[in-house]
Amino acid sequence: MHSNISIFVPHVGCPHKCAFCDQRTITGKQKLPHKEDVERACLQALGQVDDISDTEIAFFGGSFTAIPREYMLELLSAAYKFVGEGKFKGIRLSTRPDYINREVLDILKKYGVTSIELGAQSMSDEVLEANERGHTAEDVRQASRLIREYGFELGLQMMVGLYKSGHRQEDETFNEIMAIHPDTVRIYPVVILKHTRLAELLASGEYKPMSFDEVLSLSTRALGAFTEAGIKVIKCGLHASEFVENDMVGGFYHPAFRELCENRIYLMKMESALHDANSQGTTPNDMRVTFAVGKGCISKAVGQKKANIQGFEKLGIKVKITEDKDIPLYEVKLIGGLENV
Repeated sequence: MHSNISIFVPHVGCPHKCAFCDQRTITGKQKLPHKEDVERACLQALGQVDDISDTEIAFFGGSFTAIPREYMLELLSAAYKFVGEGKFKGIRLSTRPDYINREVLDILKKYGVTSIELGAQSMSDEVLEANERGHTAEDVRQASRLIREYGFELGLQMMVGLYKSGHRQEDETFNEIMAIHPDTVRIYPVVILKHTRLAELLASGEYKPMSFDEVLSLSTRALGAFTEAGIKVIKCGLHASEFVENDMVGGFYHPAFRELCENRIYLMKMESALHDANSQGTTPNDMRVTFAVGKGCISKAVGQKKANIQGFEKLGIKVKITEDKDIPLYEVKLIGGLENV
């Protein structure tokens, strides 16, 4: 099972302060890591990770290729000692799309980097400009092409519910990311933090965020569609953090946001299966229904606090969920037909 040794490099590499960003709050770190910190983290992980051959040393938290070159090489050199046969798989990093070029990629290749994640955030130039990103959608396209050309694994990070992003702009971002077809995606619903431009816009009333349900629906669509297309969603929602919870003033944070999306995917799939059965002449009133889902997915289909099951019960439908290892993630199978109680 894939794992990361996460090393945070907060904000030092960012040439812009984006409207949504307070990187020190997001990472929960203030001290910059140096060579000794990287070596210490890697040595410790060597004795703790179950499968080092599927583990990457991951530099997150800032814009790695935009940090001062000497500092970047210091971190890469320290990490590279732990990459190779009998050691870790490689190095993963996150960066800005406008700080990717052939010179940078040549360096990253030399030092054992295997995966590059780009903070695309949106593929609408209007939204990128409004949120002070400092790059364009075309920068994302060009950087993605170069990363693929060099043979790196490509990841894209998107944000849902940004300032000036409505359903048209969200559709644009979703469709463009599907077209690029990265290897991995992170879906981040916007969280509005203190001391950011978004917080000011929210306080003034200029930024009127979507409803939580709208953002949940958009994120659910993306999670389901990316997964079906073979794009691995490695994050959906910010991780649970006291720093975020203490500093947020608005937005769409939930400590189990991905679970909410998964619950909704299964609910929609079960409703669709029932609709298909009903279209063949079976009425859903006062019925008992059994659905099969993939291994380990029963709780996702049941829903938080059994919300999905209880929703069906309000319609007079008794639902039972069983497990079938042959059913893919986010798919359901209506088994045994519909049986009147």
